[in-house]
Amino acid sequence: MKLWVLGSGSKGNAVLLECGQSRVLVDAGFPIRDLAGRLAAAGVAPQSVEGVVITHEHTDHVKGACAAAKRWGWSLYATEGTARGFPLLVGADVATFEPGATLSVGHFELRTVPTLHDAEEPVAVVATSKVTGARAGICYDLGCITDPVRAAFRDLDVLVLEANHDEGMLRAGPYPPSVCSRIASRHGHLSNRAAAAMARDTAHTHLNHVVLAHLSEACNDQRVAAATVAEGLARTRFSGLVSVAPQHAVAGPFVPRLGRRRAASEQLALGI
Repeated sequence: MKLWVLGSGSKGNAVLLECGQSRVLVDAGFPIRDLAGRLAAAGVAPQSVEGVVITHEHTDHVKGACAAAKRWGWSLYATEGTARGFPLLVGADVATFEPGATLSVGHFELRTVPTLHDAEEPVAVVATSKVTGARAGICYDLGCITDPVRAAFRDLDVLVLEANHDEGMLRAGPYPPSVCSRIASRHGHLSNRAAAAMARDTAHTHLNHVVLAHLSEACNDQRVAAATVAEGLARTRFSGLVSVAPQHAVAGPFVPRLGRRRAASEQLALGI
């Protein structure tokens, strides 16, 4: 399994997952021309993507999905609430699912997990390779970590995790109090401190990458976010890398540890 973050922030989000010849996106929040360019930067032809799972209906996560599906034949997957919430998805050929459902797309099993955010039926996603058993979790645009999210995100190889804002920078930043309250609420976005707690709770020996996503350009700093999360991981068994996904460039590929892939493959073989 390989994972790229094609870009993450308020101007657009998309995560590319690859296993063998199977390629799936989680979100497609960029215009179609940008999606093509970012996929090309990862060495991937848009036509080779099988589908996109949309986490929620906000424009920075769904903007290019319908146009890409029409041009390149991508399948679209979304909860009913998400499909109702974005005008272009209404009437589009969308396979809807209940929050918490597991989708089978190519070489991936994609478990969806309900989250708390100011959207209709938002979800996080845990992708498992059917070939190797490697697991990657994408967890952004949520105001707090619930027990179901924490449980679903155990035993990952790669974790993409929101670290939206520094709490002090948010209070001192340019937004009016009403916007600050929304961002900091249980249905808003994760702070660096909350991200550190989530990373700490899910850390284990085989977790190879923690990739911080959806950083606020006004109320966060890459070095502050990375340092806060690294400090939270300091007393755990985590020995991988903490990275920050930029808004305007592609980050990756992020891959599991080689030993982890071999162990998972052997376990699958024994199961068969």
